[in-house]
This record gives sequence, C-alpha cells and structure tokens, in this order.
Amino acid sequence: MAVAMALPNCCNQLNAQNMEKKSPEQTSVFPTGDKLPEMFSQYFIGQAYLARLTQNKDLNCPISNVTFEPGCRNNWHSHTGGQILIAISGKGYYQARGEAARLLLPGDIVEIPANVEHWHGAAPDSWFSHLAIECNPQTNKNTWLEPVDDKQYTEAILK
Repeated sequence: MAVAMALPNCCNQLNAQNMEKKSPEQTSVFPTGDKLPEMFSQYFIGQAYLARLTQNKDLNCPISNVTFEPGCRNNWHSHTGGQILIAISGKGYYQARGEAARLLLPGDIVEIPANVEHWHGAAPDSWFSHLAIECNPQTNKNTWLEPVDDKQYTEAILK
C-alpha cells in the first residue's frame, strides 16, 4: 500500500487554486521540459512533459519533473523498485489499484512500494507537476498496463 503524506503547509489548497489556470512555467521553479518522447507518450492520455533534474548517474538517484496538462494521466503501471512522487504545483490525482483516488496538492508526498499498480495525473481543470524519484534505479523496471479511460478517470476523481 502506498503511503501519502502532506508537508505542513496551510496554503496548499490556495496555492493549487491559484495555479490551476496558469501555464506550468508560471507555477514551478523547476523546468517543464520537453514533450514526452513517442516511446513514452503512448502510455499517457493527454500531453505530458519531462525534465530530468539529476544528471550524475553515480549518485544513483534519478529525479525528474513531470508536468501534465489538464486531464492528462498515465496508464496503469508499476515499478519493480518503487517510486516516490512529490507534488509541486497544480492539482492532480494518484490511485493505486483497488484503492480510492487521492487528490494531490503541492507538498503532498506519495511513497509507492515496488510492484504496486497505479496511475497519476492532472485534475481535469488544472495543470499538475510532480517530482518523480526512481527508487532502486539499478533494478527498477516499469511495467506499463492498460489506459485509464475517461469513464474510469471520471469515476475515480469524483469519489
């Protein structure tokens, strides 16, 4: 089961509301990056962007900023080594298979254990960015599964 926690921040909801209609360049100190390469965009509904933030492979801690346009989300997937998400701007959602979707606001952290099937993405009315930290990168492999279709997405975020 993934663990979600929020950093102390009484202004999370206000910050998310202020960021909903702005472009990602106006909402984050991190670069938005480039559109996902074709090999990854096939696993997303909508447009997402990727900016790799760490370059030194010797540190063994890959960190990227992933930015989702409103309504964009990735397919169900899992990571053999786990993953950590840190919401940094806008409003998004995370859902582990078999659990209710959770709203993510700036400062929220999701710890995703190895092999937990899940998806994450933006709210329908907001850009959303999170830092993605790859755990155990020497052995971590993604397994991409089926898309989260519009019906599943709407049901998940309205519960």
